[in-house]
Amino acid sequence: MREFAQTLESRVARGQSFDCLISGDAELRRLNRQYRHKDYATDVLSFPASNAALPKAQRILGELAISADRALLQARDCGHALGDELRILMLHGLLHLTGLDHETDDGKMARAESRWRKTFGLPDGLIERARR
Repeated sequence: MREFAQTLESRVARGQSFDCLISGDAELRRLNRQYRHKDYATDVLSFPASNAALPKAQRILGELAISADRALLQARDCGHALGDELRILMLHGLLHLTGLDHETDDGKMARAESRWRKTFGLPDGLIERARR
């Protein structure tokens, strides 16, 4: 996953870095409850950084948290590998860190995610699944 994260940083985030925690449902539930006031495990959370006051070289886009438990279930449901699902979730979360939001941007994030998934050879992402 580290290599894919580096690829995302250089290509999708245009050189900006991000941190990514891959944990389990319990941790994602805790984070979701603490920061979004939603008491359930989720697959990916994005936390944009608020570090504009730092020199550009020290800034990061933010942090992602991914549930390996959710990813495994979703990979099985969709019929693809766990690694592919983790990459899908990382890409989805990173697009949120870049400021895109599929709930409010009239399809801009969906188009970007689709384009990047094709570039990286990934199966359908979260937005496509939600449309089914």
